[in-house]
Order: sequence, then C-alpha cells, then structure tokens
Amino acid sequence: MESPGHEVKMIAPKYVRPFIKRQKNDAADAEAIVIAARQPEMRFVAAKTEEQQATAILFRGWERLVRQRTELVNALRAAFYEYGYVFPVGIWQLKRLEAVVRDPDCTLPALIVAECQDLLAQKHSSSTWLDCFA
Repeated sequence: MESPGHEVKMIAPKYVRPFIKRQKNDAADAEAIVIAARQPEMRFVAAKTEEQQATAILFRGWERLVRQRTELVNALRAAFYEYGYVFPVGIWQLKRLEAVVRDPDCTLPALIVAECQDLLAQKHSSSTWLDCFA
C-alpha cells in the first residue's frame, strides 16, 4: 500500500542478509534493510498477485502431503523390517507392502497388521488429497 508521496519497494530477504552486522533483532534487521535499499545495484522484487499467493499456498500444501506420504511409507517399511520383511525404498513398492498386509498367510502379529492397515488407510487418504493437486 502506498501513501501519498511514498514509493513502496520490496527487497527479497536474501538480498538484505549480507548487510546484517550483528545478531538478529528488529533494530539490526531495520538497519540492514536501510543499508541494502541505498545500494545503487539493489534489485527490488515485485509484489505477488493474489493468484501467485494462492498458488504458493497450494504448492506448500502439496509439499506437506508428499512429505506425509513419504513418512507413512517409511513407517510401513520400518514396521515390516522389524519382522524380517525388507523392501527397497520408493513409493512404487507400496503394492508389495499392501500385498503382505492382505496376505492371509502373513506371519506378522495381528497388532502389527492392524497398524500397517491404519498406515495404509492414512496413506490412501493423503493420496486422495494429492490427486486434487494433479
């Protein structure tokens, strides 16, 4: 927002960081911003549009879901590993993991099978959300 007689310019934090002289606090940050803004070669950044902000929020949500999916698959692999089932790293191994849980001759304890089914259910619900971003 611009006030009468003032021109608003934004500086990306990565351009201000070299001008910080001491520990991080508001006063040091303000001083670094003033010094950076006075540099003749300083590059200013444009404000993001509402569309760009919305896209960034969706992208962060997508990244979070991918991390959660990876965490769930790794938890499944770890549970299987405890009982001698070793699977390679990768989301493409999920069908093999599911096959072990669904196998009626599975030697895993019932409690572990239930936990793995829960992890798979969580993974499938996060995949549903990931499909929304595709």
